[in-house]
Amino acid sequence: MSGQSSRKSDHSTLYSLLRRVRWFNLSVEVALPLFAGYGAQTTSLRMPTVVFCLTFYVVNMLGITAGYHRLWSHRSYNASKILQYFLAVAGGAAVQGSIRWWARGHRSHHRYTDTDLDPYGAHHGLWHTHIGWMLVEPMVQPGPADIRDLKRNAVVMWQHRWYFVVAAVFGVIVPTCLPGYFWGDWRGGFFYAGFARLFFVHHSTFCVNSVAHWLGETTFDDKLSPRDHLLTALLTLGEGYHNFHHQFPMDYRNAVRWYQYDPTKWFIALCSLCGLASHLKKFPDGEIKKGELTMQLKQLKREQDGLVKPVDSTALPVVDWETFQEQSTKTPLLLVSGFIHDVTDFLGAHPGGRELLEAKSGQDATTEFAGGVYDHSNAAHNLLAVMRVGVLHGGLQHMSERPPWRRWEIIDHGERAII
Repeated sequence: MSGQSSRKSDHSTLYSLLRRVRWFNLSVEVALPLFAGYGAQTTSLRMPTVVFCLTFYVVNMLGITAGYHRLWSHRSYNASKILQYFLAVAGGAAVQGSIRWWARGHRSHHRYTDTDLDPYGAHHGLWHTHIGWMLVEPMVQPGPADIRDLKRNAVVMWQHRWYFVVAAVFGVIVPTCLPGYFWGDWRGGFFYAGFARLFFVHHSTFCVNSVAHWLGETTFDDKLSPRDHLLTALLTLGEGYHNFHHQFPMDYRNAVRWYQYDPTKWFIALCSLCGLASHLKKFPDGEIKKGELTMQLKQLKREQDGLVKPVDSTALPVVDWETFQEQSTKTPLLLVSGFIHDVTDFLGAHPGGRELLEAKSGQDATTEFAGGVYDHSNAAHNLLAVMRVGVLHGGLQHMSERPPWRRWEIIDHGERAII
């Protein structure tokens, strides 16, 4: 009976999984590499077709990155009607869903990043974020997102109504006919400009959801998974500085530095110069710098925590003067700022010679160390601090009896010695 129950459970699980498969999406993603691979084996690749494929690839990517993503998902700039129709057609030709559908999911992704309400949450793994989320219906539906502005946009709604026509005509028919009509390469247009180009456009875009949450640095914030990396930027036409993007999503730039690779930013800026785009949004430089400095300080703190530190003063033994004197006859011990230091391992490395240290063994060398003989560097203070082996009983009180100007100098240098 238990075996029958187990088999029924397995069948039920398999049936449930099959019901969740998005068969249309699966067929598209399987067909693209199969057709492209068959074409590569049976059709010679001509140079004009190569140039056309690369050009149309860039146009499609701009439709997604400058259009679907930065214009409609994040409203990072305003676009003229001409530019909007161009981006709507270019993005539709990439065959990745309508603007309305794409932007709605992407807004959920930003609002619920790395949670179950994120349609492509990175916590589910690299495969899920890259393509798995499109092939199987999620157990939890994506979180709600406000798309009222998209519903009011005439271009968005036009493309949404006619999406499958736009995708078929500009995604497959036009890329096939142009090489065929102008230089007689019908097969090259169909297999290379059609299916191979779509395959690379898809997986380039998918890298924004997958590789951009896996490879690189958390330059501005490390609470969530988005990361910055040049390789991702190269794969995605500039969308690789994803940590910046998730911190400042309405900025029209993805790469904030002038030397960082972001062709989409350059395209939007060029459109602005031509009067096709306006109101390019940029987060204040001061706010961007704050995020960057916060992460730099965190990194410095991690490095600092990995350094050898002096023993905490509360963990050091308290030694009276007599014991200090007795022990210093056996071991070179120096008293500096109330702390007893064992300088045995430093005798041979002391720049002034071991005789200077041996001469002060069993004595208070605070004045000499803090400027009386030589005003030692920060490095010397830090090095001395890790040599602490005890606290002199009454040593701090002894320092408080010194003149105020000397007391301040000693306390100041004592603090400098604490890492």
